[in-house]
This record gives sequence, structure tokens and C-alpha cells, in this order.
Amino acid sequence: MRLAYLDCLSGISGDMTLGALVDAGADLAAIQTLINSLGLPSCRLVATTVKKHGFRATQITVEHEPEHKHRHLHHIVKMIDGSGLSPRQQELAKRIFGRLAEAEAKVHGSTIEKVHFHEVGAVDSIADVVGAAIGFDLLGIERVVCSPVPTGQGFITIAHGRVSVPAPATAELLRGVPLASSSVECELTTPTGAAIATALAEVFGPVPAMKIESIGYGAGQRELAEQPNVLRLLVGEAVAEPTAAADTNDTVWVLETNLDNVTGEVIGYTTTRLFEAGALDVYTTAIGMKKNRPGVKLTVLCAHAELEKIEPILFRETTTLGVRRWLAQRHKLERSALVIDTPFGKIAGKLRRVEGQPPAFAPEYDDCARVAAERGVPLQTVFDAARRAFAAE
Repeated sequence: MRLAYLDCLSGISGDMTLGALVDAGADLAAIQTLINSLGLPSCRLVATTVKKHGFRATQITVEHEPEHKHRHLHHIVKMIDGSGLSPRQQELAKRIFGRLAEAEAKVHGSTIEKVHFHEVGAVDSIADVVGAAIGFDLLGIERVVCSPVPTGQGFITIAHGRVSVPAPATAELLRGVPLASSSVECELTTPTGAAIATALAEVFGPVPAMKIESIGYGAGQRELAEQPNVLRLLVGEAVAEPTAAADTNDTVWVLETNLDNVTGEVIGYTTTRLFEAGALDVYTTAIGMKKNRPGVKLTVLCAHAELEKIEPILFRETTTLGVRRWLAQRHKLERSALVIDTPFGKIAGKLRRVEGQPPAFAPEYDDCARVAAERGVPLQTVFDAARRAFAAE
């Protein structure tokens, strides 16, 4: 599997990502040709080799005609749909802008359809995001892993005035993402950088097991006194890791939608389809919605690999107009499958382990229900028999 690792020593931004991709081997001329198909006003990508604290890096500058334009998500989506980008490049670009729209809508108490982009709707930001999507595709990257993300500190001025670092949209985008501490007094991670990282990376942590084939350094615009202002990108092939004794941490996507006009049958059917598509968990919560309507919040947990299969099911099978999604870190107990011999026959279950405590056995409901029906005994009797059999062993 083709793998990329984003090493965010000095944070991440759109231009740093694009610079690192070009430095790692993505063809700038090919990216420029596809950017031209967006119809942006005289947009030209210029790559320059610079030094940051003695380290060579590629810096990308977007040159374009001056404009004073605020775009909505649908404007950018229409631009991407009408471009010469491949289907995968379009999907990656729209996924990143979708993350940005979700964050901006949450921060401003608006909707994805109504929120308008300020800085991230400008020509240079569009070129950075779309260029990054093209670059990841050109390098054939199938999986992205990202380091913990430093945001910097201090204050910046945006379209809405003076705000603390991280900017509101950046903080919203980084929900559930491990942050790295930094004393640098500036904005290290921008909303576009945070959107790229959280839309594409499925894991945030150390460098994965991989064989490095190319390394790219993307330079930021600032000169930092403390460290080189670069994003390092490692590209290569994933290699098999030795099986760990207990890898109890991972990252999952959480998808949520509120429903007030679907039947219980539809929710039950949708739940089944979601599990069949690979959802880790699906559950509902009773909620009160506008106009005093009782509703249901449908929540799905899934791995990154299943995200693009699972989200369309929510749109296809329910009446929802939008799905919220974010990354969440999980801490799991070590567990394993176990089959126990009981007076009723073999019962499967899971063995869970907590450090410092004896292991506990949880019989599988389906097995216990089957045995209870076959033997004509209460379900609880079968559960108790399985637990006693485990304790005896």
C-alpha cells in the first residue's frame, strides 16, 4: 500500500502541503494544468527553493489577479465538478472543502449550505487545497498518517476580527485530534491545513511501518526563530508490522444525523445496511427537534476505510440533508475470541483484560439465544452456565 506520513513539526497549511507534495515528486506542471481547468482568474503556481533554518524546502506561491469575492461551498463544488480533475481528485478536493464548511458552519451557527468562506474561499486557498488533492492522487497515495498537530499560540486577525490561536475553524477541525504543544508565537496550523489533515489522515500518531521512497519538504511563508518552518512528507510503501501484544488505541470516524420525519422501519433498515457496510457501531438517541417534534439522532462509528461506503447510505436511505462527522480517539481494552464448553454445548464469547485484574468472559448473545431456543431453557440460564464454565476453567 502506498503510504504518506505528514510530519507537522511546524504545523500544517495548504501551501506547505502543496510544496511538500511537489518536493516529493508530484508534477507541478500537471497540477497547474488541472488548476487551470477550474476557471480561476489568472492563477499560476510558482515553486521556489528556499532555506528554512538551513534546510532546503520547496515554497509554493499562488499568483493571481486581485479579487474581492466570498464563495459558498456550492460555488467551489460547481467549480470542481466542471474541471478536468479525475473522479478521485474531485472527491478528495470536495472532501476537504466539506470539512471546512462543516467547521465554519459550526463556529458561526449557520448551515453548510449558507456559510460563506472568507480567507479559504480566496483563489490562493482554493489552489492550495485542490492542488494538494491532485498531488496526493498523482503520487498514488492510498493511506495518509499524520503526526500530532501543533497549532502555535498568540493571536491573529481574521475577517471576523482578532482571535486566539488556534483560529475558531482550526480548533473545530481538530476536534479529537492529538495536538502537540508549541511555544511558537504565531499560527502554525491554518484552517486549510487542518482540513487537509483531518479529511485525509486516518490515524494521528508516530511514523508507521514503511519503506521510504521519497521525502518532500514544504516551506511556510514565515521565518521562525525557534525552528525550521517546514512540513515534511514521507512517501513510500507500507510494510507489515510484528503483531503487538495489545494495541489498544486507534482513531475512528463518528457520523451523526438528526431525523424527525422517518419511520422506525426505515431506521431499522438503515442500521442493518450500515452494519453490513462495515460500521463498528450504530445507535440511536431520542432527541427533541424544532417545532416540538420528537426525533432520533442516528450515530455511526466506522474506520476510515469504510467512511466513503457508509456515509452515502445515510443520504440514500434516510431523508437527512446533512451528516456531521469528526475523528475520535479510542482507548480499547485488550480482547480476544474464546469458545467455552458448557453443559449446553460450546458457547462463543469475548475475553476482556484489564491490567491488574483477572480476565472477564462475555458470552455472545447470538450463541446463547440459539442454545436457549434449542434446549427450551431461559436465556439467562445459558448466560450463567457459560460464565460458570469460564470461571471453572
